[in-house]
Amino acid sequence: MADRVKGKVALVTGAAMGMGRAHSLLLAHEGAKVVVADIAEEAGQKTVADIQAAGGEAIFVKLDVSKAEDWERAVQAAVTAYGTVNVLVNNAGILISKTLDQTTEAEWDRIFSINAKGPFLGCKTVFPVMQKAGGGSIINISSIYGLVGAPAAAAYEATKGAVRLLTKAAAVDFARDHIRVNSLHPGVIKTEMTKGMLVDPAIVKAALGPALIARPAEPEEVSYAVLFLASDESSYMTGSEVVVDGGYSAN
Repeated sequence: MADRVKGKVALVTGAAMGMGRAHSLLLAHEGAKVVVADIAEEAGQKTVADIQAAGGEAIFVKLDVSKAEDWERAVQAAVTAYGTVNVLVNNAGILISKTLDQTTEAEWDRIFSINAKGPFLGCKTVFPVMQKAGGGSIINISSIYGLVGAPAAAAYEATKGAVRLLTKAAAVDFARDHIRVNSLHPGVIKTEMTKGMLVDPAIVKAALGPALIARPAEPEEVSYAVLFLASDESSYMTGSEVVVDGGYSAN
């Protein structure tokens, strides 16, 4: 075990697979006690088992991020098990690959309930616990599509733009209580959510667009940015946008 977040308690949403799993494994490796939160119980328990097999500490909590009562139960489970929550990673999200005119009202409402309402409820629910602890770090996973536009992802981009500005609002509101809130903006990542589109070289090329590093990222390459924001190394950062996109938004 290393110790960049030793002694911290981290609650990670969407932690059963993909980026959330990678974030959980790395935070545990670096000394955090991890609350693995997801709607996928079997896969979430596998993440917990892998953390424990490597010598780390973790528990699983079932969490639908769109439901306030689930958030209350998840945060309480963390407090019961480990005493507090020092780090919240709002990672859970879904993708709808449709243009604006193709997107239905039901699809719009569904993606906002998870991608935007989820982080709102997470920040709101964890606030009194972090306030009591004297501070904390909230990391909201947005996207490069919270910074720039792209074809066939209108609703997704709208949610990720919402997360970007929600982060700044929370940073302002929570600063008095020493709670830092930052957004993370990954580019194209190899995960369960993107694997369907990454099998076609033409789609990969289109998705990568102007990225200077012409390949999708591994989830762990984003997790190291999560680790930095979770650790005290980023103690002077709040309301910031951390971009991990292979140079997509720079070109």
